[in-house]
Amino acid sequence: MSEGDVENGETAGLISQRDRNVRIDPKICDTDIANREIKYNLTPNRPRIHSRSVSQSSTDSYSSASYTGSSSDEEDISPREKPQKNSKGFGDFCVRNVEHNAFGRREIEIAEQEMPGLMALRRRAEADKPLVGAKIIGCTHITAQTAVLIETLAALGASVRWAACNIYSTQNEVAAALAEAGFSIFAWKGETEEDFWWSIDKCINADGWQPNMILDDGGDATHLMLKKYPAMFNMIKGIVEESVTGVHRLYQLSKSGKLTVPAMNVNDSVTKTKFDNLYSCRESILDALKRTTDVMFGGKQVLVCGYGEVGKGCTAALKGLGATVMVTEIDPICALQACMDGFRVVKLDEVVRQIDILITCTGNKNVVNRQHLDRLKNGCIVCNMGHSNTEIDVASLRTPELTWEKVRSQVDHIIWPDGKRIILLAEGRLVNLSCSSVPSFVVSITATTQALALIELFNAPGGRYKQDVYLLPKKMDEYVASLHLPTFDAHLTELSDEQAKYLGLNKAGPFKPNYYRY
Repeated sequence: MSEGDVENGETAGLISQRDRNVRIDPKICDTDIANREIKYNLTPNRPRIHSRSVSQSSTDSYSSASYTGSSSDEEDISPREKPQKNSKGFGDFCVRNVEHNAFGRREIEIAEQEMPGLMALRRRAEADKPLVGAKIIGCTHITAQTAVLIETLAALGASVRWAACNIYSTQNEVAAALAEAGFSIFAWKGETEEDFWWSIDKCINADGWQPNMILDDGGDATHLMLKKYPAMFNMIKGIVEESVTGVHRLYQLSKSGKLTVPAMNVNDSVTKTKFDNLYSCRESILDALKRTTDVMFGGKQVLVCGYGEVGKGCTAALKGLGATVMVTEIDPICALQACMDGFRVVKLDEVVRQIDILITCTGNKNVVNRQHLDRLKNGCIVCNMGHSNTEIDVASLRTPELTWEKVRSQVDHIIWPDGKRIILLAEGRLVNLSCSSVPSFVVSITATTQALALIELFNAPGGRYKQDVYLLPKKMDEYVASLHLPTFDAHLTELSDEQAKYLGLNKAGPFKPNYYRY
């Protein structure tokens, strides 16, 4: 990398999260990963399954009878049943329709314009090729923004194979563009559960290709490799995880002594929590609700479950458009923050009959159960902004007395015998990525952080990282932020030697201690 870039030596002081006695809420981490079972069949000639139960992680659920929203005969045929070749004869991929690649390429080009930090990293590090020899398994949302990350990793020397972490969030045209460019992509919108696990397996188990890095969003690739290919898993140099769900799983592995490789917790880096979780959700929650329901927010009674960074973003956006917003919380600190920000902190049972919109963003399970759903008012909109779809007990709605009526793609009416109906979005999965989009600029911040974490873990000398979960250092977070400041024509003030000495800081940073809370 060029002068001013983060060097490997500056990351030697990474903090072991286990050594810092990070506590994991037992209500969230109630299931040890060793007990999670994957139910799928990889036999190529098996008849296609048109109803689905669930996958763990981005799909930690128990749903069935899923919809893809397809209306054409072409989309009724599974991509796994069609021959797949791009214009150059390359066929190591599985997407909906590779011929739609031109549309996807335009989407990627638009995203590049709004991802300045990641593109800057590509330009600065491309000559050095810091990822030569890296063979990366990726399991994330496959969007135009992810495509920019994939092509950046390739430009830095990596070989990649990629699957989706969510059955609804894949942009088919973008997947087609990546396949046309020669990337091994296994994803399409509306996968079944069997398709979901088959696609991840195809990424992991490839002839003559031994993965040595994992970039995960929810822990599915990590989980499948550990369960099915333990010898291969032990050869991994490092894991980079960006979601609450996946990070909890890594801590479970670490606590049980089953984490045999070092892992980076990107989710709790400042550049992820403060920007992706807060600012991105502040914009994307409105987009998702408008696209799916055409709802007007002014005067609506809205309950947001959870007042972490995601909850803060959602509540701020809804309040700004005139909604009356209430919050549920288990944490007294977050609850006090909500009160100071002007929101009523209530219990769900107290207001369940009054609310017009119910949004979960806790990362927990069964936050909204069948008893709550039974008591919701007619027409209530129910959706999830947390990564895992265990927050709303959708499985409890799959009963004979309730009728499911598809309204449009990702929108279902659930109708009770007395005629009451609620509007369920994305079957309880992550609503913004399933039903709308997220700002490319914010994704640039997270993607740059992921890329730097991969570079660090891949190039770290032996012994720097043990079999544990680590946070990114402040220096690297600050570097990611600095790559994005030129977009705003922002000019940082520099400390004088006297000021730096007075504060006990290096003039080049880091500027905050590791315990600082932004």
